[in-house]
Amino acid sequence: MPERDGYIPGVPCWVDVSEPDPEAALDFYGVLFGWEFQDVMPPGSDGKYFIGRGEAPGSSIFDTSRDLRSGDVAAVRSIPEAAPPMAMWNTYFWIDSADEAASKVRDAGGRALMEPFDFMDAARVAAFTDPEGAPFGVWETKGHKGARLVNDPGAVVFNNLNTRDVDGAKSFYGSVFGWRTGAIGGGAEGWTLPGYGDWLEREHHPGLRKQMAEAGAPDGFEDVVGSIVPIADDQPDTPAHWSVTFATDDADATAAKATELGGQVIVQPFDAPWSTSTYTIRITVIADPQGATFSASKFLPENDDLGS
Repeated sequence: MPERDGYIPGVPCWVDVSEPDPEAALDFYGVLFGWEFQDVMPPGSDGKYFIGRGEAPGSSIFDTSRDLRSGDVAAVRSIPEAAPPMAMWNTYFWIDSADEAASKVRDAGGRALMEPFDFMDAARVAAFTDPEGAPFGVWETKGHKGARLVNDPGAVVFNNLNTRDVDGAKSFYGSVFGWRTGAIGGGAEGWTLPGYGDWLEREHHPGLRKQMAEAGAPDGFEDVVGSIVPIADDQPDTPAHWSVTFATDDADATAAKATELGGQVIVQPFDAPWSTSTYTIRITVIADPQGATFSASKFLPENDDLGS
């Protein structure tokens, strides 16, 4: 899709990864996804924040153009003082007011990890957990308008809530962000935001609904802002969390490259059905060398040779 210049409230807009050694993570993600980094923290700051910029030709199933696009995609940061001392990917949602969001979170049963604060001149941000303990952030834009490049290889394509309490999550996120739920294909369920598809088609992608229908997307898919992933009973040690999926041109090659760079393939590339069997997702789950996990996926027509 075209480069983004902002979002509407309730939409995932930015991701960053907290790392014990952020400089070491630059080498991994720079090679794996081709990102170039800039440290945006003032000299002498205790923390590090490296914004990654990507470049990719459009290759979304809803956008067959090959126009070259570029922009900020994600960031690598040091672990905040109040945060758990572990490497992890963090998802932020666009909102009009971080302070109002904090009130909604508390009223809905969540709690604050970091109260709203001004992050330089980029945004007013805050970090929370939902009632099940899944951390997430909110992003009230000031100078930085979130990810400029999405859905292309090397950029975020999906944000996923991993939860054991689907009904509780529906109540919480519906109260905080106004989300509803709907089918996203393959028997899966996703978060929908009424009006998101109208905004996308008007501001960024004319003809999106028609292209989605031709690709076999379920009705209402244009309003999807994320997915719901029930945590299996045989994973008792897996906490509720938000995870990140990046698009890739080749899930198998991405898994192999991650291993070469010192990462670990948690789930080997496999094929998952999507939509009305028109497309299949080739997806893999990877941990970077410091332990932060993420997924990489590729949409392919059902009749493609997915093992190639």
